[in-house]
Amino acid sequence: MDERNQKATVSEGDAMRPVIREVIGEFMDLQRAKAEPALKAELAEERKRREHLEQRVNELVAENKRARDRAEEAERSSAIRSELQRLGVQKVDLAFRAVKDEVARSGDGRLVARDAHGEVDMREYLTKFVQDNPELLPPRAAGGSGAALQRGSSPSRPAVDIDRIKPGMDPAEMDRVRREIAEGALQALKGNRD
Repeated sequence: MDERNQKATVSEGDAMRPVIREVIGEFMDLQRAKAEPALKAELAEERKRREHLEQRVNELVAENKRARDRAEEAERSSAIRSELQRLGVQKVDLAFRAVKDEVARSGDGRLVARDAHGEVDMREYLTKFVQDNPELLPPRAAGGSGAALQRGSSPSRPAVDIDRIKPGMDPAEMDRVRREIAEGALQALKGNRD
């Protein structure tokens, strides 16, 4: 009987196994169903956080690119202006506006300009531009055969300072001021007659 009892117990155990597995499976499904909304909420929150971080990273990358572009533009503008000044251009702003769109950075980092012959170094381009536009340079000679001579007080004497003219000032200084004013008036009258 022992063997029979043992066989009956084994067969009952074998019959119970699928039932136990089914009960455990149902219990696990119930536990998953209870935990699923919390896991889904946590997953959704994590996804939002990741998307927000990705968006922020993209904003920072774009901001960094804009900052680099501004720095590059400032460096390019500064290089063009300093080269124009080095070439003796008197009207730097006017010349800069005329050439700024022609000068760009090449693939190897040099500043170049494009003209009819292709890419040219910025210095060569600006030198040719200034030679082609001499009106940007200061006049070569202030005088000439028809230039009027400057008449005025001698360079050794200081000019009259109107703010220093006051009642009770030194008589010698007042006399000097009167002479300077009379000399200036006389020159103005002579200039009107010519």
